[in-house]
Amino acid sequence: MEYLSVLLPIFFIFGVGFIGQKTLDIKPKTISTMTVYLMTPLLSFSVFYETTFNMEYLWMAIYALVLVLSVVLIIYIVGFFKGYTVRKTCGMILSSAFMNNGNYGTPLVLFVFGEPGLKYAVILMVIQQLIMVTIGVYYAAKGSSEGAGMNETMKKVLRVPVMYGALLGALFHFFQIPIGETMLTAIKLVGDAAIPTVMLVLGMQLATISTRNLQIGSLSFALTLKLIVAPLVAWGLTMILPVDDLLKQIMILLAGMPAAANTTMYALQYDTEPQFVSTATFFSTLASLITLPIILSLI
Repeated sequence: MEYLSVLLPIFFIFGVGFIGQKTLDIKPKTISTMTVYLMTPLLSFSVFYETTFNMEYLWMAIYALVLVLSVVLIIYIVGFFKGYTVRKTCGMILSSAFMNNGNYGTPLVLFVFGEPGLKYAVILMVIQQLIMVTIGVYYAAKGSSEGAGMNETMKKVLRVPVMYGALLGALFHFFQIPIGETMLTAIKLVGDAAIPTVMLVLGMQLATISTRNLQIGSLSFALTLKLIVAPLVAWGLTMILPVDDLLKQIMILLAGMPAAANTTMYALQYDTEPQFVSTATFFSTLASLITLPIILSLI
């Protein structure tokens, strides 16, 4: 029951967005645009402004990057033999390579491991966000229905302001540039709204899903990668990384998180298989009710 109490608020927010879309016919892309360009840059600024960096970041960054690239490589190999289009490959990557560390993984780590684990979870969340706003946005833009080439794709990646917010926050922290408590509070007020807004957008997108159009084979592949293969890759990585046992356990647990809600926002923003990505996010979240207790019992 305590485990479910962590999940209920998450599904409640999804439900609010779902009901809002069904009853008010809201345009999710408008809200996702606001989130990408107004809220998340301030969120990344505040996180990096208040974060103290150390050598543990290096090993956690290597872990997060290798984990994502391993899943991407598997998708490319399978996609080559199955004849995936560029758009389908990118949609599969968005559905399988990025984990929901922020509004799912971090609270779960706090519940399971307490305050010592929370420190690691927050650091991994920040690193994951950086990877998502670079590699994730790259594949979202690459898979756009506009069929953008490499140069146009990179222009789209560079236009996303989240990374600039993170860089600016890190610079302000490094050079100890004061911004004042009142201003920091205002920045965090807008930035903190990004997480529930992203979840609302996911709920809205779920309201448009038709179960008659489910791609069962592709969906099963995406769920297997996200909930089974990724934790196994993470387990392999923890065997060679020089980190303590607590961090190893958290790495494996977070690798088994469902697909990140942000990927739905990026898929919607760039029109890269938004229905498939949101469906995979939804079903991976439901399936995690079964897979995460198994991972917890093993670690």
